[in-house]
Amino acid sequence: MEMSNLLKRFEDYITVELRLSANSGETYLHECRVFILYCKEKGIDIKDINSTTIIDFLIRRQLKGVSQRTVAKCLSSLRSFFKFLILERIIDQNPAELVDMPKISLKIPKVFTISEIEQLFEQIDSSSPLGIRDRALFELIYSCGLRISEAVGLQCTDLYIEEALLKVKGKGNKERFVPVGEYGLQWLTLYIKEARLSLLKRNRNTNMLFLNHYGRPLSRKGAWKRFKEILSRANLDGKVHTLRHSFATHLLSGGADLRSVQELLGHADICTTQIYTHVEEEELKKFHKKYHPRG
Repeated sequence: MEMSNLLKRFEDYITVELRLSANSGETYLHECRVFILYCKEKGIDIKDINSTTIIDFLIRRQLKGVSQRTVAKCLSSLRSFFKFLILERIIDQNPAELVDMPKISLKIPKVFTISEIEQLFEQIDSSSPLGIRDRALFELIYSCGLRISEAVGLQCTDLYIEEALLKVKGKGNKERFVPVGEYGLQWLTLYIKEARLSLLKRNRNTNMLFLNHYGRPLSRKGAWKRFKEILSRANLDGKVHTLRHSFATHLLSGGADLRSVQELLGHADICTTQIYTHVEEEELKKFHKKYHPRG
């Protein structure tokens, strides 16, 4: 079987069977293409690949300067690829399963304090339709802990205003319902009743919730650009995703249990959510160091 045809079938496998997001799917395909090219250069047939081949390849990637996190993604990609080859009856066992995952240092995400959140939102000029849209968008991201792709991908039919609920399509097209907070609901209602109608203009057929000044669906890049401008005016540093980190951290600080936060964020693994308990620990350390006489 030609390698290009094999990769195309692998792409179908990770999209349909594994239900990976478009970004993750592209990462898997890229890593597998790089590995196949490496094997071709070394004259190694796909049936002769073993754990040593994979380890040598990963070492080569590291020598070229890639991070441990990238190496881990590469190994995950190869594990899925060889699992696919077993299903296709091309090979009998998965050599990537014999290779240990690299240890990745824990990276504590940056979060905004509650006062910084207020400072940030105060910089949004809500006297215009675009300003109301921005306030509704970023209030919603913070209120519901959304990813930016989830927020700009919302449709009007995903809103349940009376129930104060939002239907969110996350990674792998997995849907979850998230409650909308009071402020988020307030600005969202104002945006729908006033600002969105003026932004629609002639494009009356779109069901997308957040629109740009042309009346077209707001893109991730457009939302990111607006947020960067607001950050600059507030004299703060961060990303749109920092609102999601802040959402989770503030919930845990307020007494929410980890499992509930996991469900709200749409994490498949609770270990991913557990990073936010470390954020709280770091904040406690800073508090202790600042105020304890022997800190």
